[in-house]
Amino acid sequence: MRVDDFDFDLPRELIAQRPVSPRDASKLLRIDTDLSDHTFADLPEFLNSGDLLVFNNTRVIPARLKGKRGQASVEITLHKHESADTWITFVKGAKKLRLNEEVRFGGDFAATVLEKNGAEVTLQFNCSGAKLMEALEEHGGMPLPPYIKRDGLADDRDKLDYQTIFADKEGAVAAPTAGLHFTPELLERLKAKGIQFAYVTLHVGAGTFLPVKVDVVGDHKMHSEFGVIDEVTANLVNETHRAGARVVAVGTTSLRLLESAGSDDGQLKPFEGDTDIFITPGYKFKIVDMLTTNFHLPRSTLFMLVSAFAGFGRMKAAYDYAIESGYRFYSYGDGSLLSRDDQT
Repeated sequence: MRVDDFDFDLPRELIAQRPVSPRDASKLLRIDTDLSDHTFADLPEFLNSGDLLVFNNTRVIPARLKGKRGQASVEITLHKHESADTWITFVKGAKKLRLNEEVRFGGDFAATVLEKNGAEVTLQFNCSGAKLMEALEEHGGMPLPPYIKRDGLADDRDKLDYQTIFADKEGAVAAPTAGLHFTPELLERLKAKGIQFAYVTLHVGAGTFLPVKVDVVGDHKMHSEFGVIDEVTANLVNETHRAGARVVAVGTTSLRLLESAGSDDGQLKPFEGDTDIFITPGYKFKIVDMLTTNFHLPRSTLFMLVSAFAGFGRMKAAYDYAIESGYRFYSYGDGSLLSRDDQT
């Protein structure tokens, strides 16, 4: 397939700049054999006792930094953790950076250029581990995607808004946005219905926002991201399927990690490592039965993923309907609940 097949026109006013409050008051488009309008608070109606919701418990770090190389300004977004003091980053104006050059971010906080690969720059910071996280909290901002407009770095409100209530494992530089719709009250109602919860960790990278620059889908190379599925979660997923219940991925990040660790016989194994799985129409799903996710960018790998999951024609029609109906798109926008195409 060609990347152009996944294009669509989205009015700018439908790109959400702030989330609704409370979080579960956002719209929910049910995408099954037909389309129906709901709110996210209605989610328990579509799940059965014994179904398993799988959340991504990654925590977003303040990964965007503004610094100086001499007198020139530099904007940096951390992308992938390499070691306690070293990150691969995206840098605006990376061509101007030189190897071994120092970038300063305020006070004593600085980094040195180790490697360059196009827009990707490997930086070694002058502090590591917990000290580096403290420096990021002081000098950094939440790494909002480019379609959310702010003056300067993200504001204090974004520090809460761009974090799920499950956030526990530090390391993401983008939020697993489907999880942003959940509230403590919604979780209690799901528990009361007998819905089970499980957690995986996928540290979402800034590469999730990179445009697809090739013409043919199969020519695109995905950035890798680090993920963990522990034995408890793997056993829960397998037990859920043995009981005839459904595994529901909360977000494409959870889905990609689950599918990365799934075997052809439908069994999930514990996993720890990098994944660069690229799911496009024709992929045979092994683990996930339902998916809740936000509305994604045109020509993006995530729109390709949901088209693989629920059917290309169905998703094109669903997105047309969502645009006509005024659904809010992208990270702070509304949600959808998808049934797998081969199960409807």
